[in-house]
Amino acid sequence: MLAVVIRRLFATIPVMAVVAIIVFSLLYLTPGDPAAVLAGEQATAEDIERIRASLGLDEPYLVRFGQWIGGVLQGDLGTSIFSRRPVMELILQRLEPTVALTIASLLIAVLIAIPLGVIAAWRSGGIVDRLAMSFAVLGFSIPVFVLSYLLIALVSVELKWLPVQGYVPIAYGFGPFARHLILPALSLGIINAALIARITRATMLDVLSQDYIRAARAKGLSVRRVLVRHALKNAAVPIVTVIGISFALLISGVVVTETVFNIPGLGRLTVDAILRRDYPVIQGVILVFSATYVVVNLIVDLSYRLFDPRIQQ
Repeated sequence: MLAVVIRRLFATIPVMAVVAIIVFSLLYLTPGDPAAVLAGEQATAEDIERIRASLGLDEPYLVRFGQWIGGVLQGDLGTSIFSRRPVMELILQRLEPTVALTIASLLIAVLIAIPLGVIAAWRSGGIVDRLAMSFAVLGFSIPVFVLSYLLIALVSVELKWLPVQGYVPIAYGFGPFARHLILPALSLGIINAALIARITRATMLDVLSQDYIRAARAKGLSVRRVLVRHALKNAAVPIVTVIGISFALLISGVVVTETVFNIPGLGRLTVDAILRRDYPVIQGVILVFSATYVVVNLIVDLSYRLFDPRIQQ
């Protein structure tokens, strides 16, 4: 098992190298000049060139990439052009809200989707199945920002149950922390639950048609035991796979959701950096998101062995 983990970890190195090259190259080719933004509207061409030189933006592509990747390998993601603070420091300051939102959203999605998909498969063709799949189609079709504003209008503005926006760190108490996190986590969770529920239903339908399921039912086993211990366990690999894939949707959804709910996380940091052409911050955040997604996929890949002992490589 340890050898497999080490081999998979080494396999992620080329992936991250390609990601780093693409991220740096795209930002290098992107129109816009942070030096011009810093200089202001009244600046002359000489002022802009002087700022570009001080920031190292006048260096050739290979020189800038070499300096950046050299710093990354040492754990240095660079320095923000505007705040002049280390990018790693900015990311660590914004990490808690994003991690909390991501975990809460994924938990809500799994708790909604898996029971919904299992019941829909068990009652295939019935009213429960139709309602569940209608929810799945509707949830996956609505953009996350639209759902967010609908929840704000209903729960916060009309019913006044939860705050409209903002974030309270968990250090200030779990109650305020949870109250501010429920709505954004629910917005993201519903979107992801739609995809997971559809895949769970499709996989369960295939498993429930197998002979060993018919044999288990013929033995008089309870419905719960047949569905959970026999069917769901054997359908777990595709379901875990789609949960890992949905993590990519969470990463993209976090950027929008944090903006809507005014959460000071990595999503807001990314949006602010894009608006100001703060290239080091953009590169650092995208690299962190990419590394997280690669690690999550690695964990999902390794978890297959828990559900199917036949998978050894």
